[in-house]
Amino acid sequence: MAAARLAGRARAEDEDLLVPPSSPGREEPVNTGREANRFVFPSITSWWGHLNKKKAVTVIVLVYVNLINYMDRSTVAGMLERIKQDKNFNITQDKYLGLLQTAFVACYMLFAPVFGYLGDRHSRKWLLAIGISFWSLSTLIGSFMQNFWLFLLFRSFVGIGEASYSVVAPAIISDLFAKDERSSVLALFYFAIPVGTGLGYMVGSEVAGATDDWRWGLRVTPIMGAVAVFMIIFLMIDPERGAADGSKLKPTSPISDIKSLMRNKSYVFSTIAFTCVTYCAGALMWWGPNFAFVGAKSACGNKANCGSITLENISFKFGIVMTLSGLLGVPAGSYISQMIRHKVPNADPIVCAITLLVSVPVLFFGFATANYSVSLCYGLTFFAGLLLNCNWSIVSDMTLYIVIPTRRGVATATQILVSHMFGDAFSPYLVGALADAFKPLISPNATLPMSNDPLQVNIPFLPGSGQQTMSYELTPEEYDLEFRALEYSLFTCCFFQALGSFFFFVVSWYVISDKSKAERQIACNVDILGPENQPTPDRYREDVDFREGTQPIYRRPVDT
Repeated sequence: MAAARLAGRARAEDEDLLVPPSSPGREEPVNTGREANRFVFPSITSWWGHLNKKKAVTVIVLVYVNLINYMDRSTVAGMLERIKQDKNFNITQDKYLGLLQTAFVACYMLFAPVFGYLGDRHSRKWLLAIGISFWSLSTLIGSFMQNFWLFLLFRSFVGIGEASYSVVAPAIISDLFAKDERSSVLALFYFAIPVGTGLGYMVGSEVAGATDDWRWGLRVTPIMGAVAVFMIIFLMIDPERGAADGSKLKPTSPISDIKSLMRNKSYVFSTIAFTCVTYCAGALMWWGPNFAFVGAKSACGNKANCGSITLENISFKFGIVMTLSGLLGVPAGSYISQMIRHKVPNADPIVCAITLLVSVPVLFFGFATANYSVSLCYGLTFFAGLLLNCNWSIVSDMTLYIVIPTRRGVATATQILVSHMFGDAFSPYLVGALADAFKPLISPNATLPMSNDPLQVNIPFLPGSGQQTMSYELTPEEYDLEFRALEYSLFTCCFFQALGSFFFFVVSWYVISDKSKAERQIACNVDILGPENQPTPDRYREDVDFREGTQPIYRRPVDT
């Protein structure tokens, strides 16, 4: 018995004595079943050894800057009610609040082509460093302004600085990675948009509440911007243009770039479709917290605990909803598109079209239920945001692979110009103006009450003219009026979502041919393509049409 127990507890290395030593020329028996069923744990050491450290650090820096970029944009949106009641600003209409975002986006879109041109020809690292320094300083200085129009001016300056980053960063990623790897990195990059937007709501409103001064909410991102400038200068790399695609093409004239983009049907229609997406995103980002706030107050009515509903609390929850929708939506859209595109080559625009179309009824009922159940509104807004966020990385990926490397900066900049000009540049102002116009139509006899009750000071309304010691408190009926006016104006988002879905379906008709055309232009300087009996052109022509079977771009070496 003892011997048996000892035998059962034999050491593992004792089993080696039962196996004869290997000898040359003799085949060793292999247990194929055990080898097939063996689970191999992933090696972190191996992954770390194969990781390109410089590329990884560059991606981390770009994602971090994109995060604080959108944090800065949404910080103001999370504090609209506090800005509205600032005694020095004397804001009397919602459209002036929307004008803050419109001025920002106007400068953002106007300077995007400038940085697109510079980004295709000069050092992108220094463009990023200068641009981020400029918008960080503009945000910081603007927080000290005591005049509304000066504050508006510095908010517009922020748009100039952020234009440098939004144009240059995707082009850098496209030069570091190619194909599916590029799609995955772009998903990570655009993953920072909804997350940064949500964090902006939360950080801005919480800091403003803790300090009892909304201006301190604007002073968080400039500190983070200073860290970003340091990381860009000392840690980031600027790859050669077209490096990931093996392209050696040189930049052409701006006029030739624009003409080529206008002939690219996929680019034109995807820009129109993305404009519809930015209209919805801009309106939701700017008015979402305020809409949920007046909806919650309207639903509460005259109940005893209505005073506990504050804009800070609503903005915090809205930020969580937007962050979670982005955490799932951006990578989900990219993953689904990558899985399908190997079987369906034009899957990218189709995925964008379907997700955008499905989001229409979800967002509609989210708006309609906000004054009945805020929790239901949050849930529907989450699903609508998730579907809307599926588009960000896919659209950017399409823009990069249907355009040659030397035109990607200009293509991104032009898309920003058009989509923001007709999208979120005027959607916040338009929604505010429509809400102001709907109020007398909904309730012609509505008036604004004044109150000296100190218990109502923490729920202010418009700071009237010259009576800044007074606070204004809305009755439940007037909160309902505010809610309905914003609700009707936000319904325009549903229309633009359906319109954008249609144009994404149109893109699916042309994307394959335009992508093939760009790939032939890129490949021409690696191994010359085209019919063998067709001579190579002696001079590069800007107006060459690269259809199937025609001679692709060829740049003859310049004699010096």
